[in-house]
Amino acid sequence: MAALFLWGGWFFSPHHIGEYIIASDFGPIGEQVWTWIWMFRIHIFGWVIMAIAIFSLMAITFEKPYRVVIVPGAGMVIAGTMTLAIASAFYYNFGAWGVGKTAGMSAAEIEVFMNDILYTNQYVTCFVRFGRVFSGVGLVLLGLGLVKWKIINVWLGWFTALLGLAAMGIVMGIPEHFEIYKPVFHIKVLWLTLMGIYILKQGIQLPKAASK
Repeated sequence: MAALFLWGGWFFSPHHIGEYIIASDFGPIGEQVWTWIWMFRIHIFGWVIMAIAIFSLMAITFEKPYRVVIVPGAGMVIAGTMTLAIASAFYYNFGAWGVGKTAGMSAAEIEVFMNDILYTNQYVTCFVRFGRVFSGVGLVLLGLGLVKWKIINVWLGWFTALLGLAAMGIVMGIPEHFEIYKPVFHIKVLWLTLMGIYILKQGIQLPKAASK
């Protein structure tokens, strides 16, 4: 469900905002503003549903000894995911609000408006970066825990850890990473899909020797 909301909202959105909201975003958004608003709402709820799903996984695996790695990993994924949801809510709110606010403005007036939201624009890019890094750290821990105790198929556990490592490496290691990171979003949606299908079909394999 999270994958469907995240990718569906992204795919059907009539306009994608870049790293920052810029003046040229308002025109394309305004052309199909209600479609854009609803697709962004769906996308944001995708992040929320993802956090709920990871919370459910954490609840199922809240036993010794594997909770020592799985729970912190899941917690970091949830923290990062909700940070991304908050950042997305900014783009959603300012994008829709900006359409009405800048309607009829001259180029000079729009420039003044963009300067007024510059600091908020900058802060939100930090939310995006930290959300990606936090969830990346969490995926590494979660993946290693899944591999160590073979709670799911080992290859899917390694996929989880490598996805987190790639997210962290791109954001922290490449200064101009926005375009390079884009495929990671789609890979994360693929990961959510694979995890969902696997758990629905195979379930969670908790070690029988777990000590309470």
